[in-house]
Amino acid sequence: MALDSSEFPVQAAPFEQPLTNFASRLKDGQVKVVAIGSSTTAGEGGIAPYPQRLLAGLRIRFPNVAIEVINRGVGGEEARLELKRFDHDVFDLNPDLVIWQVGTNSVWQQNPPSFRDTTQAIRDGVDRLLGAKRIDVILMDLQYVPALLTPAKADKTNAMVAAISEIAHAKRVNVFRRFALMKAWHDVAKISFDRMVDPGDGDRLHASDWTTDKMTSELTNAIAVAADKAPPSGDAHST
Repeated sequence: MALDSSEFPVQAAPFEQPLTNFASRLKDGQVKVVAIGSSTTAGEGGIAPYPQRLLAGLRIRFPNVAIEVINRGVGGEEARLELKRFDHDVFDLNPDLVIWQVGTNSVWQQNPPSFRDTTQAIRDGVDRLLGAKRIDVILMDLQYVPALLTPAKADKTNAMVAAISEIAHAKRVNVFRRFALMKAWHDVAKISFDRMVDPGDGDRLHASDWTTDKMTSELTNAIAVAADKAPPSGDAHST
């Protein structure tokens, strides 16, 4: 029998970088988060997407702060198209934290953008976000699901996960390591794909309600811990 969610022996890896801008705005009593990405962000199959759940979790965690989480997900998009939306869907909203869920469609789609184009777009997007000097960045990598683990997809999936990690390390931004987290649920906690994947998704690509809820809980906690590690407010806007 699968472990109860409160008894998991695995948790998301903590963020390597403090969320300095987010923490500073917490002290000001008002925080805005923009979530950009594809179907994980937008929502799929009638399952409440993670940004909606993240808003609820952050409001519980920080009850005296006015928090917004704005969902700018578009199903099926990849990094290049998302980057084109940055002016309107990110910068015009003046966020303190941007969560960019990226990489899946460059592996999954039948005629995807090239690996090189995708990774370059991620680099360019992170540079633009950091160039604003007031935005913390979290990249969310791929989901660990059967659709991305087939013999035809597995090498590309692993390469994209590695590339996202390398970009984040080089740019000194955080990664929410969803792939590793879900893999540990499956391998260590023995959570079946039948539970982790949306039962209505014949492609076996999209996360279930259970996975989305558990993932968002881990993301909420990682954000809160990274905010706690931020330097004093006088240094909050350094990069």
